[in-house]
Amino acid sequence: MRTRRLAAIENSRRSAAFGDVPLHEMLREVCDIYEPIAENKKINLRVDVGHRLNVRGDRDLLLEAVANLVDNAIKFTPEGGKVDIELLRGDGETIMRVTDTGPGISAQEREAVLRRFYRSDKIRSTPGVGLGLNLVAAIVRLHGFRLVIHSGQGGRLEIICPDKQE
Repeated sequence: MRTRRLAAIENSRRSAAFGDVPLHEMLREVCDIYEPIAENKKINLRVDVGHRLNVRGDRDLLLEAVANLVDNAIKFTPEGGKVDIELLRGDGETIMRVTDTGPGISAQEREAVLRRFYRSDKIRSTPGVGLGLNLVAAIVRLHGFRLVIHSGQGGRLEIICPDKQE
């Protein structure tokens, strides 16, 4: 099912559903969805959306992409850790950022984690099939956005949405 969905996204069949997406509302919704899961794991899940920002895109796909990042952050953050969802404004761009206090992604694995079905040795015991970040990357590409994976201790992934030039 997910591979079929991924193929549809990669073939850009969804761009007809693009409209204005209020990111501040969408990120709060993702936080509401994942709050019970985070609480069960004693993880402090926080959303910071000080800006009311919109992008042009497919709301359902963007929600799925951010939800995937938050799901991974909670999954790989040890009990008692922290996961933050932020909406930021940069120079000519809007940034959705998910950070956590988990092990993070090493510089050597930054490209590998985007491959379909990739499973790192350190997460083999964690449920999943290795499509999550590949799906996120496909959604981000469809929108003309960028996915940035910062390496180091703790996860920090950003979906960067450049302002559209008219």
